[in-house]
Amino acid sequence: MSLDRKLQRTLLQKLADQYPATVSVQGWEAELSGSAVNLAYLHEHGLCEAKFSQALSDKAPRAFSARATAKGMDFLADDGGLSAILGVVTIKLHDDTIKSLIESKILESDLPEPEKKRFLDQLRELPGEATKHLVLKLVDLGLEKAPAAIEVIGKVLMGP
Repeated sequence: MSLDRKLQRTLLQKLADQYPATVSVQGWEAELSGSAVNLAYLHEHGLCEAKFSQALSDKAPRAFSARATAKGMDFLADDGGLSAILGVVTIKLHDDTIKSLIESKILESDLPEPEKKRFLDQLRELPGEATKHLVLKLVDLGLEKAPAAIEVIGKVLMGP
């Protein structure tokens, strides 16, 4: 049996329709060929909890009950469900880290050495609020250049 994305979605939707109940899936294999292997796959990814049994005469385990998990419900939700809200990652960069990143770009630049030294000295003396303002200006500049960057990425990925 092979994995089938359309069947997986159908199976998960059938379980979601009965959420949070555990449902009998014993007849599903006759109705939806390949349901056992696809339920096992969904189970292994945490999208459902499925129970299997295997008689000595069976070639493979048979699914007998399953239920959608919260992760499965969120997977089906158009907005990603609570996982999208709870999974937000906040990244904090300290002033020193930001200054170090900017400093490395100044050092890599083609500026004359006296100008590099002047910029680096001024950068090292910046108070926190001024560093924040500089970062916002750099982000604005990066966003303004985004279309050009995307064009370059496209040319590299598509080749000559």
